[in-house]
Amino acid sequence: MFQCFHFIAEPIKTMTVKIKTSSIKTKKKKTPDYLDEEQLLIVELARDLGRVCQSASVLEHIWNKDETWPTPLCWVFILEWASMFGRKKRPMQTDGWPETDGDEKCDLTNQQDMQRAKLDLLEWMKDLKAQPEQSVWPGEMVANILEDLSSAWRWSRVPNLLCAMELVLWTVMLQDSDKDTIPQQWLMWKQKTKIGAIPYIPQPVWEWITDAAVEVTLNQDTANPDLLISGDEKRMRCGFERKDIPNYHQRFDGWWCAVGMVGYESGRHYWEVEVGERDWRLGVAKESALRKGFKSLNTDTGYFTLRLERGTELKALTVPFTALPPGLIPRKVGVYLDYDGGQLSFYDADRRVHIYTYNERFQEKLFPLFGTVEIINDLVIRTPEAKTQCLCATSCLWG
Repeated sequence: MFQCFHFIAEPIKTMTVKIKTSSIKTKKKKTPDYLDEEQLLIVELARDLGRVCQSASVLEHIWNKDETWPTPLCWVFILEWASMFGRKKRPMQTDGWPETDGDEKCDLTNQQDMQRAKLDLLEWMKDLKAQPEQSVWPGEMVANILEDLSSAWRWSRVPNLLCAMELVLWTVMLQDSDKDTIPQQWLMWKQKTKIGAIPYIPQPVWEWITDAAVEVTLNQDTANPDLLISGDEKRMRCGFERKDIPNYHQRFDGWWCAVGMVGYESGRHYWEVEVGERDWRLGVAKESALRKGFKSLNTDTGYFTLRLERGTELKALTVPFTALPPGLIPRKVGVYLDYDGGQLSFYDADRRVHIYTYNERFQEKLFPLFGTVEIINDLVIRTPEAKTQCLCATSCLWG
């Protein structure tokens, strides 16, 4: 455990301020002299949101132009949020968030749609400007997330402040709702866009996900005879000889897989897995899914999984499969199942980055699934690390 030494605290604080100031100055140098219409609209929206919402000072980096979004990002944001506002009959007095289609695509080539979207957004901003200054309290959870995003932005751990803008918009839109549920609603909404939706998951949201951690162990009676399972039933790899063991109906005899001891048919569940570098698969399997032979383990056969092939090809095994960017290939995978919410999400647990989400209506028991063909490195199920309590009296110097 780190100890806090008062005699070095002030020098560290001074050095930190200098580094942060230098970082912001560097960002300012990159700001273009000219901003187009869409970029200026984002700047104005950030300014209005910061005026109305408490604890939203992080947005000053947008309205001060320390951060300038590329025009294509502005287009997507404007089209998406104009569509959101259009679904609301009472924009500033809401009782819930509208249902959206996670696969809905924005037509960036249609200038008429873009002009209409900008007008819709400007119309909503008229209501926003009429709100009293600092009249909306986002709730402690959102305030903590915004503080975390601000710190992450200063240290260049997030590419932009898009998530901060979205959370403040959610807060203003849902100001009559339970504030503590906003981060969870935002998370589910973001993950409906599926691939790499969140490049950095804020610490309070990550803690909410990992609070659903469960102990997962491998069911040896389901393991392919070629697999070697450790004594604690948390490690597996391929052996050199097929074991002579009973061929139970639930045992995989083709693919090198096994499932967990416990299946889930309600609630939230999270587990982490250290994976190899060459070939692995993770996810969940329906209780009724066939486990014999080499039939494809995809959504048509009752499996919701990610697979890495040949060390470079990461894919979600939808039908047809969905190729994922190589930059999302993880070394430790976080698997999060929200059974009642109908989502199965995968994360890079080391970098806290969203990889992919299945959105389904689950109707039968689901078992954690594990697969590997590596003969040297184990695939290892890990218990997520417990949260540590910092002893610093003020902002932590070691975070």
